[in-house]
Amino acid sequence: MPRTIQEINEKIKAGKAVVVTAEEMTGIAKKKGVEKAYQEVDVVTTGTFGPMCSSGMYLNIGHTKPKIKLGGGTCLLNGIPAYTGIAAVDIYLGAGQLPADDPRNKIHPGEFRYGGGHVIEEFVSGKDIVLEASAYGTDCYPRKELKSWLNIKDVNEAVLFNLRNAYQNYNVAVNLSDKAIYTYLGILKPRLGNANYCSAGGLSPLLNDPLYRTIGIGTRIFLGGGVGFVAWQGTQHNPSAPRTEREVPTRSAGTLSVIGDLKGMSPRYLRGVSMCGYGASLGVGVGIPIPILDEEMAFFTSVSDEDILAPIVDYSEAYPQAKPDILGEVSYRELRSGTISIGDKTVATGSISSLSRAREIALLLKEWIEKGEFLLTEPVERLPGKESGITFKAFHERPVEQ
Repeated sequence: MPRTIQEINEKIKAGKAVVVTAEEMTGIAKKKGVEKAYQEVDVVTTGTFGPMCSSGMYLNIGHTKPKIKLGGGTCLLNGIPAYTGIAAVDIYLGAGQLPADDPRNKIHPGEFRYGGGHVIEEFVSGKDIVLEASAYGTDCYPRKELKSWLNIKDVNEAVLFNLRNAYQNYNVAVNLSDKAIYTYLGILKPRLGNANYCSAGGLSPLLNDPLYRTIGIGTRIFLGGGVGFVAWQGTQHNPSAPRTEREVPTRSAGTLSVIGDLKGMSPRYLRGVSMCGYGASLGVGVGIPIPILDEEMAFFTSVSDEDILAPIVDYSEAYPQAKPDILGEVSYRELRSGTISIGDKTVATGSISSLSRAREIALLLKEWIEKGEFLLTEPVERLPGKESGITFKAFHERPVEQ
């Protein structure tokens, strides 16, 4: 019999829900089979932590005396420009924003030591931030200049609002050229000197619910060390990407737009990032609980690194020129081994996301649920996607470890 999220929440409240991490679920399904795993497990927790450029925070700084209208004016937070074209005292700071005096890549590769992501980390950690603003003045908002300290404890609202997080699979980046290149996937050495990737693999949220059956608008999640929600599909959401027989996408696919109260978050899971030669970003921690509603969800959450294939892409030519060419596909099991084979060459691999921090997030979310501190939510609407092509019979064809 299928379960409902309401039934699972009642078990959580009673302290009877069985909660395991995605890695634990893979082991259970391998040892006992998917049918038994479904009978035993109620919730699977996932986690990922890595640079997520399409992130930022919005603040309401409160009204000054006399009042000031920031909309149409300028605002700096620790020297980083914030967007003011919203309203009188609402502003938005993007993770990739840079100070006006940053040399960028004028001396290549630029260091990008400080940007919007670093301000967000400092702000959430409770540090005072310098606010400098100018306005044109109106009859109802006469003030034209403002310089003050800003602290997260004092603002009316501080909200993390990220337009594209938790990519469902992504490229493995390599460099076929004769010189080093600097990308958002790190420094790539010439002539296939290394291969970089960014994913928690079998722990990653959308790879455990590949068809977005339980993740949608309104899903409660772990976000930045606190509680957040899925607000919408993320930008560049692509559910039509090619998939394996078990519906795992083999290219960049789904993404999430997420939102949460910054005042409940932690700098451990929101870290400013400097990408040499590329820019500034924000390391974001995301964890999503997957309710095991039926055997199909037990099957999906039994995914392992060896089941997930990622495309190998040349970032010296194919990626910047938007060419569809790939050099092959490789599993996350191979990537995590430390080397992969591309043609006749053995290439060292490296991850710019943190598997250890992803595991920490999945375990922390598991602990919250087991303590009854975190309940699951029913999405008000599923993300745009496709229906399953997997047959019920396929669940029982997965080999059981003897």
